[in-house]
Amino acid sequence: MIKQISIVLAFVFLATVVHTQEKAIIAGMRISKTTKIRRGVYKIDAPADTAKSVVIIEGNDIVVDFNNAELKGSSKKINPDEFFGIAVVILNSKNVTIRNLKARGYKVALLAKNVERLTIDNCDLSYNYRQHLNSTQEKEDISDWMSYHHNEKDEWLRYGAALYLEDCNWAIIANCRVTGGQNALMMTRCNNGKIYNNDFSFNSGIGIGLYRCNNNEISYNKVIFNVRGYSHGVYNRGQDSAGILVYEQSSNNIFYKNNVTHGGDGFFLWAGQTTMDSGQGGCNDNMIRANDFSYAPTNGIEVTFSRNSIVDNRVFECDHGIWGGYSYETTISDNKFRNNNVDIAIEQGQRNNITYNISFKSKKAIQLWARNEQPADWGYAKMRDTRSRGYAIAFNSFNYCDIVFTLSHTDSLSIFSNTYNENKQLYKKDSTVTNLDLERNGELDKTLSSDTTASLLLVAKPNDPFKGTGKYAGRKNIRITEWGPYDFRSPVIWNTNPTDTSDIMQFDLLGPKGKWKIRSSRGVENISALNGEFPATITAQKKKADRTDIFIELEYTGAAITTPFGEGIAAGKPYKFSFKKFFQPINWEVEWFSFDTALVQHDALSKEQYVISENPRPFKTEKTNKLEYAWWGGIKADRQYLQFKTVAEGSAEFPDGLYELSVTWDDRVRVYVDGKLVIDEWDESKYNFDESPNKKVRLALGGTHHFKVEHMELGGFATLSLKIRKVE
Repeated sequence: MIKQISIVLAFVFLATVVHTQEKAIIAGMRISKTTKIRRGVYKIDAPADTAKSVVIIEGNDIVVDFNNAELKGSSKKINPDEFFGIAVVILNSKNVTIRNLKARGYKVALLAKNVERLTIDNCDLSYNYRQHLNSTQEKEDISDWMSYHHNEKDEWLRYGAALYLEDCNWAIIANCRVTGGQNALMMTRCNNGKIYNNDFSFNSGIGIGLYRCNNNEISYNKVIFNVRGYSHGVYNRGQDSAGILVYEQSSNNIFYKNNVTHGGDGFFLWAGQTTMDSGQGGCNDNMIRANDFSYAPTNGIEVTFSRNSIVDNRVFECDHGIWGGYSYETTISDNKFRNNNVDIAIEQGQRNNITYNISFKSKKAIQLWARNEQPADWGYAKMRDTRSRGYAIAFNSFNYCDIVFTLSHTDSLSIFSNTYNENKQLYKKDSTVTNLDLERNGELDKTLSSDTTASLLLVAKPNDPFKGTGKYAGRKNIRITEWGPYDFRSPVIWNTNPTDTSDIMQFDLLGPKGKWKIRSSRGVENISALNGEFPATITAQKKKADRTDIFIELEYTGAAITTPFGEGIAAGKPYKFSFKKFFQPINWEVEWFSFDTALVQHDALSKEQYVISENPRPFKTEKTNKLEYAWWGGIKADRQYLQFKTVAEGSAEFPDGLYELSVTWDDRVRVYVDGKLVIDEWDESKYNFDESPNKKVRLALGGTHHFKVEHMELGGFATLSLKIRKVE
């Protein structure tokens, strides 16, 4: 008996010692040796200074097991666009392993710089920073477009990331999860890595991003619904979101058996500014094999100014299956295309082989062309031969397509040994197509029939990233909320006819298994049902009014759910969700004036001392009830005005309440309310990125108010959009 008691006491003592060896997380914690973290929830805000973080790891040959401890930041912030700081930083180290970390509420969850052989395993870095989107179901807002063209000085960090790696060679990222953020994994100058068995889904920006990254193997990842800029049946823009982004001299990477459906682009590859300026290099010799890039609002696969291999992928229901502008010596083989506007579209392509693909029920199967002249500011076009020429198109199967070949300004095509079934039109071409050879070429036949099997990576226990995702098939399942794509984990009421001008609104009620009931409503009547089970469809009639002020609040009870902000709601606990739509018409009178910056100094222009055209009167006037403008290459009136000033004034009557005024602009804007300057953005030099900015202010309004907006465009793309919404 005494012996048994001694053994028990020994185990208790050992357990106590082990527990005391576990470290609790404290702000500014530094780790330089193998450490196990004490499990728990640590609510610690990160320093606003991004040179610092909650935890700093630096050392060689260490393992940090976070033991499923959860770091929560930005404690006084509610909305994800307010999240700040970095949870964990790893610097200047070798052979570091991070396991079982959870971090949410930060601008960046984990950042690693100059770490060789970093392993990140089984971490959940969901619900970190993401932008508040300004586009609606009815209308795109240009400010939601992102720009990833440069990252020499970590410009990508302005969008935040769950995982951000810089100069980390031989990294392994496996079994990690990121959802409910903007960007999942972003990598810069990282070579020879392996990224596999991860779930980076339902984010509003990028799933996996590469910049100057080479020889990486990316496989068996689920990277679905990384998307923005889409409203089903209204617009499909994508706004530079993508499942996989490959930029700027990223070559010899393998992308194998990834599920990348419902991305803004599925796969977005661009050679980079270096190639555009010099004509040299590119994102070359990447193997894109056995992936699914279906249901992209824009391109399933976009590969430009480069040489790559695209084999055995599935690309259904995209605008373009493959957009291959300026691709050369590229292999497009054994892919399956269905229901795309264009399966394969290549402008200025050269020496590309298109073989063994299957096209089914697409509007155009293959479209090849060249423009009449190249942009004058492209170094690429000055350094390279950019004619559209030298195609081999053989052994493909074309079925039920509207047009199989759409060809213009293209030379030297060899098209043979394809099969055609029930297509409406075989060729649409003109006299600019030269040297079209339809005879079988024995030598080319032998070359194109060679085995395309490549040496692919091996993963010991690969996940099946395609399992269970068939239920999401179709672009119709992309529903972009103000915080990103709807993720099917909580109930939603979704307006299915947002641009219908009738007074009947149609709604889908979607969500996990459960019941719903309407608690209250405003601005609608004659609701077709007040309660029911999911899924359901209801209608409601708009009340006649000059102002649109619609609010429908519902309550859900049923299975356990996870809210769009990552909060868990237990089964049976009531959960409120709602639909709201507000539009206050303002009787705007808009005038446009021309000026010429060549006649004045820039600093004088900023002081309003610009030179108006010879006629000081506006060259254009308009009356409207809303400001929603976008101009590409100036305004056309009696002539094309590339530089102009916009002045809009109007009044409206508001019910008492709190409102948010939001303005998107390019290049300058000022907004006045009742003569008071509330937004002053007259210095365009503050915005150095290729984006149109947006700014919001909250105002207490009630009664009649007067608004004035001044906008100036200095040349190039221009936009002006002002929205006012009611803050519930």
